[in-house]
Amino acid sequence: MQHSTASAGLIAPQADFDFMFGRWSVLHRRLKSRLVDCQEWERFEGVSETRPILGGAGNLEDNHIHLPGGAYRAVALRSFDETSGLWSIWWLDGRAPHQLDTPVTGRFEDETGNFFADDFLEGRPIKVRFLWIRGAEPRWEQAFSADGGESWETNWTMTFSRLAG
Repeated sequence: MQHSTASAGLIAPQADFDFMFGRWSVLHRRLKSRLVDCQEWERFEGVSETRPILGGAGNLEDNHIHLPGGAYRAVALRSFDETSGLWSIWWLDGRAPHQLDTPVTGRFEDETGNFFADDFLEGRPIKVRFLWIRGAEPRWEQAFSADGGESWETNWTMTFSRLAG
């Protein structure tokens, strides 16, 4: 695991998401249906902006998502637990403003972050995985598993391109 102090030239865990600070153009790719062997993807654009909160132990990502059926707003809320060394990530969809999604929890190792949760899809239990890949054009992926994590279906990807200003 690559968690250490900034003085050693490595990223301190509470700074894991600092690479996302700023404004981004986002290219979304999403399966039209999940966990039904669907192969049809839809593409759409969005804009996001991420800023630190909680004195640097968290961050807020504000999203404007341009779905083919209409635009909406959503936020990702991330917080770092120094005791466990784990991040938790919640999603709040502006179309359901009273419902936070089940948080995924995990950490980065090198340039990749893996975050997991147990959840439900249409009444059946699933596992959820978020994958974050750092880089000049960061990438996020969401995958679901209906078999306890034996196999995963990636159903949503986001590729970020930094906007000026």
